[in-house]
Parts: sequence; C-alpha cells; structure tokens
Amino acid sequence: MAASLPQKPGMAGMPPQQQPHLAPPGAASAAGQQPVPPQGALREISPVFLCRIGQETVQDIVTRTMEIFQITRATQLPNGVTQSQAMYQDRFGKLQEHLRQLALLFRKLRLLYERCVEMTSDLQEGPAEILPYVGEELLSVKVEPCSPAVNQERKEVLEKVRQKNQEMKVLMDQMRNLLWDVNAMLTLRK
Repeated sequence: MAASLPQKPGMAGMPPQQQPHLAPPGAASAAGQQPVPPQGALREISPVFLCRIGQETVQDIVTRTMEIFQITRATQLPNGVTQSQAMYQDRFGKLQEHLRQLALLFRKLRLLYERCVEMTSDLQEGPAEILPYVGEELLSVKVEPCSPAVNQERKEVLEKVRQKNQEMKVLMDQMRNLLWDVNAMLTLRK
C-alpha cells in the first residue's frame, strides 16, 4: 500500500518523521503567506552564522557608502549654471534612499552584535582578565649571570644593530633630500 503512494521529488530517502509537513496546494498561497520555519530553528542559530551575517552587513554598508560618495562626486555644485531640476531631484531621491538603507543596515548590525554578545556572554572575559599585569605588581625575575662570552656576543650584536640603524638613518635622509629635489624640479618645470 505504501508503494502506491507517489513520492515527492527529493524526499524519497527521508523517513516520514523528517519529511516536511505539506499544506494542501493553494493554502499558503491563498493567504499570501510563506511557510514559517519552526520557532526552535530560529533559536539554534550559531554565533558564527550571526558573525557571517554581520560581515556581509558590513560589506553592504561599505558598498552603500561608496555609492553615496559616487553620487555626491558626480553632482555638480551650483555655479550659476542652471541644470535640470529633475536630475537634481533624481539624485536627491537616490541619496535619500541610500541613507535610509544605510540606517537600516546599521540597525541590523547593532541587533546582530547584541545577539552575539548575548549568546557568547559566558565565553567572554573582562578586560582586566585579558590585559596582563593590570592591578598587579610585577614580580622580580631573577636572571642568572651570563658567561663572559655571551655578554661579549651581546655587545657585538648591539653594536652592529646601532651601526645598521645609523646607516639606515643616513639613507633615509639622503632619500628625503632626493625626493625634495625631485619635487622642487617638477614644480619648477610646470
């Protein structure tokens, strides 16, 4: 008798308990609503998934901001020349829409942040726990005396580092002077 029932495509391997409950055709579309996922599925969203959504939201914010700057860059300042009022109204409408979308994206990002903080509150440490030596005195560390050969090698290495630093400083000064001269020649050429 089970063989006579037609299987929906994609559900042949699923047990009956895991198959989605299908409403009669036209029931959801007649009301104009889409099927709503169970409430338990919304609660089991991981913080990693929320962070990924937040990252995409930040990318959308950057994209919208760049579009706003492109619109404002393309807008010609009023310099006594009359331009089309319709063109200005169109650009103003685009700017208003981008700003409205930007405000919505920032609200979404804030909600995602608050939800992540709420979900990971047990994992977060306070700032005092993260920074070392806050509120504590440094314990003195005993250093064993080094052999004279190690001390001599350390002095040699420090001297080499000082020499290299001095050489780099001289080179940077020469480069700075060269760039200054090149810029001066370029300005005189114009």
